[in-house]
Amino acid sequence: MKIFKTSLILLLGAFSLQAQNYNQETLDKAKTIQDKIITIDTHADININNFTDESNYSMNLDTQVNLPKMEAGGLDVAWLIVYTGQDDMNEEGFKAAYNNAMQKFIAIHKLVNELAPDKVGLATTSDEVRKIHASGKKVAMIGVENGYPIGKNIGNVKKFYDLGARYMSLSHQGHSQLCDSNTGEENDVWLHNGLSDLGKEVIAEMNKYGMMIDVSHPSKESIKQMFELSKAPLIASHSSARELCDHSRNLDDELLLLFKEHGGVVQTVAFSGYVNTEKHKAFSEARNKVYEKKAEEMNFSILERDSIRNLPQEDRDIYYAEFQKIRTAAEAEVAKLKEEIQPVDVSDFVDHIDYMVDLIGIDHVGISSDFDGGGGIDGWQDASETLNVTAELVKRGYTEEEIAKLWGENLLRVLDEVQAVAEDIQSS
Repeated sequence: MKIFKTSLILLLGAFSLQAQNYNQETLDKAKTIQDKIITIDTHADININNFTDESNYSMNLDTQVNLPKMEAGGLDVAWLIVYTGQDDMNEEGFKAAYNNAMQKFIAIHKLVNELAPDKVGLATTSDEVRKIHASGKKVAMIGVENGYPIGKNIGNVKKFYDLGARYMSLSHQGHSQLCDSNTGEENDVWLHNGLSDLGKEVIAEMNKYGMMIDVSHPSKESIKQMFELSKAPLIASHSSARELCDHSRNLDDELLLLFKEHGGVVQTVAFSGYVNTEKHKAFSEARNKVYEKKAEEMNFSILERDSIRNLPQEDRDIYYAEFQKIRTAAEAEVAKLKEEIQPVDVSDFVDHIDYMVDLIGIDHVGISSDFDGGGGIDGWQDASETLNVTAELVKRGYTEEEIAKLWGENLLRVLDEVQAVAEDIQSS
């Protein structure tokens, strides 16, 4: 097994395993509601090594999302992510990125068609979501995180669509050939001042075929231009409110209000660093000291999250598998830390939902985790703890209808509207 020979640095993200405490009445009401509605998480990263007969998502793997954990927590739909990190914008880089994306598409199709067709089905429309859910199976959907694998071939938009992708972001950590990333805020260096010409073509192509445009990583100027150009509503697949947590990945009030104006939806993300910076930093520093000590004992080096994202896919998968062993070994010590330092939890997460509901309305807010990509908060650390989110919503007075909207109906409505726009474009 490869060991990474770099200095130990803080790993971003919260990895607590304790659930929140709710009274039985609240939990019972939450369970009753959750049994009636469709719960959708719009962002869960995947590891292509977990698509074999010996190790796949039909098993209770050491991952935050898999079918047994979804069953345990009452999570019905997981958007599995075709993620590609940003690299050089040349033919070699585009080719490698495309190959990486195709591997992940193939893996997801293998899961639903060969490995576990009796347990999970692939959906591309809201009707398919409802049909598969009604059959008793879990639902997989596909999102593309970073349009970089498209390269300069506009035809790849349709190819990804045909493979089942129903949303795509145009950039990730770093500017792509399609648009600027939020990361430009760090040094005020921009490549396109928003969308590139090719990026504008991609927006039109996504509208044409019915693929939702995801704004969770692009720059503010890029997002504003997307709103101007798109004929269909937009989504943020995993973003929170910048007013509550000042991170460039989050959306400020001006951008949030555009979702209300244009009919889109923001999927609030349970990523501790994007939920409460102060609490995240305090707990992370203490927790990472535990991890560092444990990693030293186990001859492993912890990397910065950005460094992990920049690893080749194979090395990244190996890293996460090895780091999970550190987390598991440190569970008891990390749990003890909570007696002294409070981690970011479900209550902090739902604060963002409250804020956005108050600002832009219940019809424009949803829920996401970013599991297996750094996401996870105390109380919703993996899919098995999904009921805690519903319990917190119940505790705060949200009705069954409102909870249904937050957990999925808003997202499905936007998907329907995006696909209706595509039908109009194609028919004309």
